[in-house]
Amino acid sequence: MLSKTAGGLFWMFRYLERCENNARLLDAGFRIALTSSKSATSEWKSVLSTSASLEYYQTRYSSFESSSVTDFILRDPGNPSSVISNAKQARDNARLVRTALTREVWEATNEAWITLKALLDKPVPEQDLPEALSTIRKQSALVRGATHGTMMRNDGFHFARLGTFLERADNTARILDVKYYLLLPSIAQIGSSLDNAQWDTILRSVSAQRAYCWQYGSNIHPQNIAEFLINNVEMPRSLAFCYANLEGHLGGIARQYGVEKPSNELVRSIHGSVVDTGIEQIFDLGLHEFIGRFLNANRNLAAQIEDDYRILR
Repeated sequence: MLSKTAGGLFWMFRYLERCENNARLLDAGFRIALTSSKSATSEWKSVLSTSASLEYYQTRYSSFESSSVTDFILRDPGNPSSVISNAKQARDNARLVRTALTREVWEATNEAWITLKALLDKPVPEQDLPEALSTIRKQSALVRGATHGTMMRNDGFHFARLGTFLERADNTARILDVKYYLLLPSIAQIGSSLDNAQWDTILRSVSAQRAYCWQYGSNIHPQNIAEFLINNVEMPRSLAFCYANLEGHLGGIARQYGVEKPSNELVRSIHGSVVDTGIEQIFDLGLHEFIGRFLNANRNLAAQIEDDYRILR
């Protein structure tokens, strides 16, 4: 496969996943802000910090009003990380590699762009925000469903899924960090109904609330939630699940091309460090510190894949 085509598929699906992930991150911040008895400023500031757009936001706005933050994350064309910017980038990449996509995948991607463009044409009122975020997630799911249902399991499929799981792992780690480090209540509130409600919100933001209950029952415990989102190999948005798939798809490309690249060895190393690190050891190290190391390793893997296969954005 030409590196231009591989890159187009890789980044198309990174941008699509990023659209959904930004919606999930915004949903977590919005719901946590609703449960907070204090000013929501710290919650909105932490959402921007986690999405790596705080510095740029502060050049545009002087306060952290919910309407300003949501507008910036959802529909600001000047924000390269906004949902509308990512949706446009995804469609542009899809158009670039249209001959490598099935008709169903192209149509789902194009429809997602048209739907989101109309949805975000005007500022979204706060009362309509949950429905708007749900629409963003559903459009992403439609493209993902078309991909799974119609694409051949060849190198193009592997590059598409690499983009998806790199972004998904990054997002799960960042959402977990929002709660545990940036949005952590005071010591007096840890274990209280407020703290439990915020942890429950984090589970809902990654569509894991019911799955968590199947695994642990109704007991909302921070360590169990962290273990579920980091180590559980059956949870589709856990770090362990994402890295099992990253290792599998990189292995598929290596088998098809008949040669392993440095990214194959790197993904095995990161996968082992995530899966083999028990939750007690993670908490001894510090969850925030563990997540910081993981995010850095995840970025290194993305860069190595781009270098191995000459992928350009």
